[in-house]
Amino acid sequence: MKNLLILGAGTSGTMMANHLVKELRDDEWKITIVDQYKTHYYQPGFLFIPFGTYKPDDVKRTIDEFIPKKVELVREEIDLINKDSDEVVLKNGQKLKYDILIIATGCKTAPEEVEGMKGDTWYKNIFDFYTFEGSCALAKKLETWKGGKLVVHITEMPIKCPVAPLEFAFLADDYFYKKGMRDKVEITYVTPLSGAFTKAKTTAELNHLLEEKNINIVPDFAVEHIEGENGKIYDYGGEEVDFDLLVTVPTNMGDECILRSGFGNDLNYVPTDKHTLQSKIKENIFVIGDATDVPTSKAGSVAHFEAEILTENILNYIEGKPLKPNFDGHANCFIETGKGKALLIDFNYEVEPVKGKFPFGGIGPLNLLTESKFNHWGKMAFKWVYWNMLLPARKIPFVTPQMSLDGKYLEGIEINK
Repeated sequence: MKNLLILGAGTSGTMMANHLVKELRDDEWKITIVDQYKTHYYQPGFLFIPFGTYKPDDVKRTIDEFIPKKVELVREEIDLINKDSDEVVLKNGQKLKYDILIIATGCKTAPEEVEGMKGDTWYKNIFDFYTFEGSCALAKKLETWKGGKLVVHITEMPIKCPVAPLEFAFLADDYFYKKGMRDKVEITYVTPLSGAFTKAKTTAELNHLLEEKNINIVPDFAVEHIEGENGKIYDYGGEEVDFDLLVTVPTNMGDECILRSGFGNDLNYVPTDKHTLQSKIKENIFVIGDATDVPTSKAGSVAHFEAEILTENILNYIEGKPLKPNFDGHANCFIETGKGKALLIDFNYEVEPVKGKFPFGGIGPLNLLTESKFNHWGKMAFKWVYWNMLLPARKIPFVTPQMSLDGKYLEGIEINK
């Protein structure tokens, strides 16, 4: 009996367990998944909790209900991976041997990386919404906040769901407008990027929306420290931004077990072949989702596309066949823009978001890079898709792992094959 070990029962690890249990014979392979937690969170829902769109119970389920019965769930914290001996050491001292390892340990916020961020005013006038606790605390704050200077801030890239901070700014504009107090709130968007997003065409569209909604933008801001008591954030060049309420996205880092294992990069992400998803550490180690260092978005849609391709490559590896370099960095995501509308973007390593139709070229029904109410309902429907299709590893009709160019307006764009 051979052992396939999955580290992490979040989005990526759960999908891989559900994919592989259908493909591997249980008399030949034992599949084990390790995670210390009991609760599975629908993390895209954290964005909506502060504004009352979702309640806390709307975004959580138990991990166990999504793990296949033929997969063993070990509920224990991971200490480190010993790649030389092909074993994982758990915090309780237990050692798990593997023939194939899938690292799906994700990433998490690290507010302690910035001086003053997680200080005495943490969850008083400084909040995050990338954690369940932070989004719930922020919801209580916004219920009674009387207005002032709201700063939405990104510490550094990469982060999970890179459009979420923008969505927060747009939804905050809508939220305060509906409360009849938008004129009492000055919203400023502070980013280390040179514009609103990482892609040029999307940045142009989003910068326009920021201006339209009277949201200030402070680009190229590399935060050095924060003074919560004085309501100021400072960058390394001496620039400062005042706030009464700071909603920040802290540094995102990979799991500490990667650091202890000695093979992560500076942010504890695992060096990964961006097309095959095989690690660059050892040939029997594969990586998926937020744990990778591949240059695409850290998002659920990306993990979904990666999971289909990684499943095929693990089967190829088992059979001694060459791995297929089929992952093209495909990502798509809805961007809530407020007032019941959203944008949809679809892109990969080579092609930035452009206008067009999705998923059926020329038909849609979704419009790319264009605000619409239909896109908003697509965003809201994703929660059902997540629980009922993504996690159980059911194929989403008409959406392919590789980005389709059909129906996209590509004039003037050079596509490298």
